[in-house]
Amino acid sequence: MKASPFIYMKRLALVGLMTFAVFCAISCRLVQLHIIESPKYVAAIESQRFKLEQKRAKRGDITDIKGNLLATSYSVITVAVDPTEVELQNPREEAKLCRLAEILNLPSSLVLEKCRKEYVSYENKDGIRVTKPRRYKVIQKDVDEKTFEKIAALKIKGLTEDRKYIRKYPSEGLAAHVIGFVNKEGAPVCGAELMCEYYLKAQDGWILSEKDARKNEIPHLRTRDVPMSDGMNVELTIDVFLQEIAQRELQRIVEEYNPDNAAIIVSDPSTGYIGAMASYPSFDPNSYNNFPAENLKNFAISSQVEPGSTFKVVPIAAALNEQLVTQDDTFDCSKSTASYKGRILKLPKEAHTMGVLSVRQIAEKSSNRGVAQLGIMMGEKKLYEYASLFGYGKRTNIGLSGEIPGTLNPVNKWDGLTITRLPMGHAVAATPLQMHCAMSAIANDGVYMQPQLVRRVYFPKSGQEILFPPKRVRQAISGRTAKTMQSILTGVVGKDGTAQRAAVEGYKVAGKTGTTQKIIDNKYSTKNHVASFTGFFPADRPRLAITVVVDNPHSRGIGYGGIVAAPAFASVARQAASYLGIQTDEEYEKVMAWKGIQ
Repeated sequence: MKASPFIYMKRLALVGLMTFAVFCAISCRLVQLHIIESPKYVAAIESQRFKLEQKRAKRGDITDIKGNLLATSYSVITVAVDPTEVELQNPREEAKLCRLAEILNLPSSLVLEKCRKEYVSYENKDGIRVTKPRRYKVIQKDVDEKTFEKIAALKIKGLTEDRKYIRKYPSEGLAAHVIGFVNKEGAPVCGAELMCEYYLKAQDGWILSEKDARKNEIPHLRTRDVPMSDGMNVELTIDVFLQEIAQRELQRIVEEYNPDNAAIIVSDPSTGYIGAMASYPSFDPNSYNNFPAENLKNFAISSQVEPGSTFKVVPIAAALNEQLVTQDDTFDCSKSTASYKGRILKLPKEAHTMGVLSVRQIAEKSSNRGVAQLGIMMGEKKLYEYASLFGYGKRTNIGLSGEIPGTLNPVNKWDGLTITRLPMGHAVAATPLQMHCAMSAIANDGVYMQPQLVRRVYFPKSGQEILFPPKRVRQAISGRTAKTMQSILTGVVGKDGTAQRAAVEGYKVAGKTGTTQKIIDNKYSTKNHVASFTGFFPADRPRLAITVVVDNPHSRGIGYGGIVAAPAFASVARQAASYLGIQTDEEYEKVMAWKGIQ
């Protein structure tokens, strides 16, 4: 076939070759886009096509037993802008931005500068430098809802919002160790915040839907809608007024005696519900980072001291419960030795010279040699068993993190003097809460109750709730023995007792002082002491148990429990009785007499 005189074969071949090359290039590019790099571009398209909106849920509140707010979460908004969408050249939009600056109390120049386009340059994974406009600039963080409502009303193009919840503690340092705190990462660290995390924790929700060209949601194309779930509220057994009373008294002790540590605990012995738990040193959960780490330690449950004479209620109650003695049986407390299992044991020293004392007087005068002889009568096994029944050597399981079990060695680890030293509160160590629970068992007719800090958890909207009723743990001593002990312990606060300063006008008070030498360099110090008082009132119908423990009070001479701790008990009891409307003994007798007549 002859070529047309108007067609040049070389040119035709060149055009054909170029056309083929173009189609090859297009084909290669299509293969690259649709096969090789398809996942990357599909993801990019999907990210622009779909809108994922997270719905923030609110962590539950913590309240006291009367509904006073102790911990809550409030929403704050981060106001940001996408400069690529802001129309700075539009006078109306610029005026809105100036109004935004006014609402946020920021210079208008700063806001306008944030809205100007800015480009960032970076190297991608292939090492190629890429320049893109910055799509997100923060204008102001932590804007409250009311302020943001004014901002939203401006309808500024390109303005974005990011909501989150911030934890707030309205009562500041009140009951800080009980409430605990949530750190900046949103994780609970201690206290009820950690203990009740299962109930308080919120579950965020999210919505996945398609959006139009203006980035608005197309509701009928919503593919996922996971509802958010707010956390449950937690109602503690703490009463803020009782807590304030305890903390004010604790502050007075700190100012007067400058101790290393101190604690005051208030509870209802019949239920085990803790009305107040104050520890020193303390902190403010709103600014926990500003306090030393040791301030976060709850002295009431995380430190142990020798209970000293407050422990004497154990051997006295045990001997009475085993019917080895009556409260009127006498012992010679002047003798310095006693026989036990064929051995002559040296009895502990007394603070003052004492003669023949009845069991009741041994408690009133806090005789070391008297309780040592009771311990010898009991024997090692029984003494250990009763100490354990009263909660020594084991955690109370109150639920707060950091609680320690204290120290009560098994009998096979006792030395030759333990049988005479344990009854006076040596060779044993306990937390203030353990000491408190032991005395509360006597106040509660011998029944040891589980100490509790949570009254209930509930959904505020639906009203659904989970109650935490009082929990009976065990019968430490019989009710009859407990009644006898209640009577005996009123003598401790009487005119012949060691705790006259614990007396509260109008009420019979029962309790026991403790003054313990601290162990320094493996020996008992004559200068460092732990002063304590634990008791309850009214003695015949206990309503409140109160424990005061002061670690190493810096006082003139020995920091006796009857001088340092007992007055604090009386002050807390007096104010609590007035607040709770606890009838005086005289008023109660009149009411009972009136009911008897009717």
